[in-house]
Amino acid sequence: MHAFYSDQFVLPLPEGHRFPMAKYRLLRDQLAQQLPAVQFIQAPRASDGELALAHSPVYIDAIAQGTASAAVLREIGFPWSDAMAERARRSVGATIAAARTALVQGVSANLAGGTHHAYADKGGGFCVFNDVAVASRVVQAEWGRTAPRGAEPLRVAVIDLDVHQGNGTARIFQGDDSVSTLSLHGDKNFPFRKEASDLDVPLPDGCGDADYLAALDIALTELDSRFTPGLVMYLAGADPFEGDRLGRLKLTVQGMQARDQRVFDWCHARHLPVVLLMAGGYGVRIEETVAVQVNTYRVALDAWRRWGNG
Repeated sequence: MHAFYSDQFVLPLPEGHRFPMAKYRLLRDQLAQQLPAVQFIQAPRASDGELALAHSPVYIDAIAQGTASAAVLREIGFPWSDAMAERARRSVGATIAAARTALVQGVSANLAGGTHHAYADKGGGFCVFNDVAVASRVVQAEWGRTAPRGAEPLRVAVIDLDVHQGNGTARIFQGDDSVSTLSLHGDKNFPFRKEASDLDVPLPDGCGDADYLAALDIALTELDSRFTPGLVMYLAGADPFEGDRLGRLKLTVQGMQARDQRVFDWCHARHLPVVLLMAGGYGVRIEETVAVQVNTYRVALDAWRRWGNG
């Protein structure tokens, strides 16, 4: 199974910064040890033209040139640096590459990604560019150029199970009937001003395994009744886990793995290719966040094999 990475770009964050930059390399190291069937590929850079499918040229240029205002950078949560700009491009490039691969192999992954708080003209919540939006529009455009005459356009379902609502993704795709956005998230968690997804499922603080999985089952049934995708973008945030500093939900390790199994089983039953994105994870102990993510990869790797790979 192909997994694209960009963890060689480490941001020079100040001491005590909340963003767990080290988790990406730790995840790759643990996957190499525990799941050798995962093949790591360095992420390509997203081009200006690819980014412009979902972002304004003015914003793209401000990030590239380091001219974004202090207010813009404060909302993103990162100071600007060459590494910040390059990592943002590579993270999007990884999702584009994973989407292209998934359409052939059934399942592929970005070892980062899921930057769902980025809008067309601004970032937010540690998200610079919106990889899901850019990659969806790239593969839709490529599908349109190569599909037989009269073929249906490529429709994309975004299943966002990060604990924080995917506000940027929801806003970018509002009014776009080729993409359906589903978000299960903490009702009282960040972002405090939410956007309207096609299907939002707000959950109360302290929500545990049984209630969460029941809500997910209902949401997937509802998605199935509304929309027929040809590709799924799955944001498998580790932050609903009970050990997360920012999550406020109470899913156990077993509940998190059951969540992932439900999504991949739902996709497999419909023969839908899946792009796996890691999204958030801010464990009190970073090792626990990484362990949750490794379990997600175990489920994804099994799904990849069920497509006839390996």
